[in-house]
Amino acid sequence: MPEALLKRTPLFNEHLQLGAKMVPFAGWEMPVFYPDGIISEHNAARHGAGLFDIGHMGLLEVEGPQALPFLQSVTTNDVAALPVNRSQYSFLCHENGGVIDDIIVCRLPEKYLLVVNAVNTDKVLAWLAQIAKDVSFSLVQDSCMIALQGPAAEGLAAKALNLPLSSLPRRGLLQAGAVLLSRTGYTGMDGFEFIVKKNNAVNLWRTLIQAGAVPCGLGARDTLRLEAGLPLYGHEYDEETTPLEANYGWAVKFNKGNFIGRSALLKEKEEGLKKKLVGLTLNGRAIPRQGNPVFSATQKRLGVVTSGTFSPFFKKPIALAYLSSDEKEVLVDIRSEKIAAAVVDKSFYKRVE
Repeated sequence: MPEALLKRTPLFNEHLQLGAKMVPFAGWEMPVFYPDGIISEHNAARHGAGLFDIGHMGLLEVEGPQALPFLQSVTTNDVAALPVNRSQYSFLCHENGGVIDDIIVCRLPEKYLLVVNAVNTDKVLAWLAQIAKDVSFSLVQDSCMIALQGPAAEGLAAKALNLPLSSLPRRGLLQAGAVLLSRTGYTGMDGFEFIVKKNNAVNLWRTLIQAGAVPCGLGARDTLRLEAGLPLYGHEYDEETTPLEANYGWAVKFNKGNFIGRSALLKEKEEGLKKKLVGLTLNGRAIPRQGNPVFSATQKRLGVVTSGTFSPFFKKPIALAYLSSDEKEVLVDIRSEKIAAAVVDKSFYKRVE
């Protein structure tokens, strides 16, 4: 997309003033890293508090007396089991079970809020428009999101909002004045997302930095989510990949009633998966990348890498990959060289509660 057509969040000038390297991402001009670099930012989120501009994420409000049955029919998780001021991870799927988007569904007192991926916002809006009946949904235009992640996040967020947050549970929501606070995260760490009016975003961003948060770009966000084994649409998910293959069957509730994709997913569950998302740890320093083929020791192709990086925490290359077998030792083809890799749990980094 031409640079002139890229969207910008309300924090764009803040990133420039902080010396960020800006790159195109999902139609937006976003910071990929700041002067101290990705590893420094990564470590800030693992050991302190990292601050992320996620103003590119889509926010959709769903309202009306039919909002609940509508959401039950289009999402895989059980929205009816969601208490007020809580959120859940879920999927929008095609009839074939392929993922349109992975989303967060938030239940607010008088409406529902869906958090969708930036790359899929327009697609989700168009898809919902085709099937919506007796329900009102709209893109939230006046608000954006900021994320604060890491062991120091609770203290900094409490200081910024001037209220205690220790009792807010994971996936809990809290309306704090003009800020809607969510305790979710995409790094494997404790953390919070602030949904704030766009004209207040700069003030909150500066307040959190003054309190000790370290600005982090897309680069650190990717290494953090990869260490935690968390998927990214366009890598681990697409319209031909199902939630079951990605090991997120826990977010598919077959017993809640019918929903789009249920029959295909139930058939897949009964017949068995053709591929499964796994973690890989590699020997040496070669970095696996999306598209690298994965082979058995006998040179049989088993699958493909979906995401890869050098892990700042483990100090070795790691990757996520879809494989068609249960082999524990494989070979990853990186620039025509076969690199030995061990198949492991995809959640490399597990936070100690």
